[in-house]
Amino acid sequence: MSRWRRPLAKLRIELHVNGHKHHVEAYPMARLLDVLREQLGLTGTKEGCGEGECGACAVVLDGELVNSCLVPVLQVDGREILSIEGLPSDGHLHPLQEAFAEAGGTQCGICTPGMILASYQLLKLHPHPTEEQIREGLAGNLCRCTGYQKIFDAVKQASQRAAGD
Repeated sequence: MSRWRRPLAKLRIELHVNGHKHHVEAYPMARLLDVLREQLGLTGTKEGCGEGECGACAVVLDGELVNSCLVPVLQVDGREILSIEGLPSDGHLHPLQEAFAEAGGTQCGICTPGMILASYQLLKLHPHPTEEQIREGLAGNLCRCTGYQKIFDAVKQASQRAAGD
């Protein structure tokens, strides 16, 4: 090792994930994706491409959908993170999760957590989205199994349930 370089030290970072505070020791540039999966055991967040192109690793960070494979863990110190594990409440699936299962919007499961969180964010912005809004809201998520229509149907179904239609 060069005498001019010091090895990077791990830092203690505070994460607020799914309503719970966690302290982790991680290198500053470690990916949020890896910390969630390896240190917190939240394996619902998936790695698809590792380049921010597929959306499989999506989480909600301070109310914004982000690809966790692109976020250095140092940037989330003290911030609020919602992963797919944080959607169910009181032991029951979130209505979006139920709709995805019922409509056949899940297949291999790699894209599903990211799709559901993207849909969650979409429905917060547009409780009764049009087909175009659904397509735009899920544009950053790729799926190789379902052909997307079942996913779009699941989002429509969840929005109708929320409205009591």
